[in-house]
Amino acid sequence: MFTGIVTAIGTITAAEQRGDLRLRVAAPLDPARIEIGASIACSGVCLTVVDRGGTPGDAWFAVDLSQETISRTVPGRWQVGARLNLEPSLRLGDELGGHIVTGHVDSVGEVVMVAPAGDSREVAIRARAELAPFIAEKGSITVDGVSLTVNNVRDRADGACDFLLNIIPHTAAVTTLGALAEGDKVNLEIDVLARYLKRMQSLAARA
Repeated sequence: MFTGIVTAIGTITAAEQRGDLRLRVAAPLDPARIEIGASIACSGVCLTVVDRGGTPGDAWFAVDLSQETISRTVPGRWQVGARLNLEPSLRLGDELGGHIVTGHVDSVGEVVMVAPAGDSREVAIRARAELAPFIAEKGSITVDGVSLTVNNVRDRADGACDFLLNIIPHTAAVTTLGALAEGDKVNLEIDVLARYLKRMQSLAARA
């Protein structure tokens, strides 16, 4: 479990296709605090550490990605040179600064607008029709592993929706969201509470 509060940006330094895809990620972390078998969210995807090394502030860790994970996330994301938002799994007693995040990507969205808004940036993302019912104004959503609040939702005739986010300067500086441009693809995870509410509503409708 995660909170959507990114603690570092990592860079993929090696990618080897075995039975699964083995990635090596460099990150400004302490390798002594990265445990084998631990979970790290990598741009919103919960991955298991299978190896690690380096020195404090200049660490690396390795993870394996199945074809299922690759097929459900941003195409081309898992290539050498790609930058990833990193968050270690939540520990008992940690502050829940964002919202409850599982690290299971629901869909891929597309950035359809980026515009300045004071010192911040407004970003509009298009979500597919199957995800649209779960996105609500002032609700939470995870974009590439970052917990954000939805400012506005505009439904489209095809069932999809465009939702508006405000990226403050701090978030832009400490995550990859500061580099988003129109046409970019992002990993999306809906709020787990919205998921359960939708299920309850569907069961109630059958009764």
